[in-house]
Amino acid sequence: MVSLSEDLKLALDRAEFARMLGLIPDPWQCDLLRSSADRILINASRQSGKSTISAVAALHRALYYPGSLILCLAPALRQSQELFAKIAAFYRDSGRPVLPQAERKLSLELENGSRIITLPGSERTVRGFSGVDLLLLDEAARVDDDLFYATRPMLAVSGGTMMMLSTPYGKRGVFYYEWTQRERWQRFQITADQVPRISAQFLEEERRTLGSRWFEQEYMCVFGELEGAVFSHDTIERMFDTPYELLWDPQEAEMVE
Repeated sequence: MVSLSEDLKLALDRAEFARMLGLIPDPWQCDLLRSSADRILINASRQSGKSTISAVAALHRALYYPGSLILCLAPALRQSQELFAKIAAFYRDSGRPVLPQAERKLSLELENGSRIITLPGSERTVRGFSGVDLLLLDEAARVDDDLFYATRPMLAVSGGTMMMLSTPYGKRGVFYYEWTQRERWQRFQITADQVPRISAQFLEEERRTLGSRWFEQEYMCVFGELEGAVFSHDTIERMFDTPYELLWDPQEAEMVE
């Protein structure tokens, strides 16, 4: 049991809550947990701890904000299960400070009215939810664009937070677009050489094994060109952006007709 003052500290500081769970957050993770932004993008290396820290944020919201609805989405059911397994483990490690009303394979309902629901990322599975307080999109670079557009209205009334976390997957999709084009988001970029748990020796081995393209995508947060593409993304963009001059006068053409 924690004291009232300690519990208040945990309620006010999610980084302290993570430490209570036995984690030692990296500096970027502390910054994220202490952020008040309601739109967050995490472009991070594999094994950087992005799913772990999002699980901490989800559990904290459920425990300390009664009646919260937290949705955790991923492209596939297996990924959803992995994310929820982290949340459930942290819940057990915390000593279940709020008693469960229902514990299921992919959801947790607490006596304070909060719910954590984990779903595979399909536009069809998420319709019907509203008033979402925290929306997590794991592996966001691989979710269908339709899912992103279907989830946004869920935050309209609640004013909830959306967090998209992913390793890049080419210059395509909403994650790439939001990362490169929108100003609304608070951005976190974490390359593998910034992760203290990943050794330089391992990264050098991965660079030699995977080759430049895959290594930069999986570990260095680079949005690469699509495999097999005839034209690069930048070339296609310039086709539409470059000014051009007509070789004839349209008015003269009309006169000839």
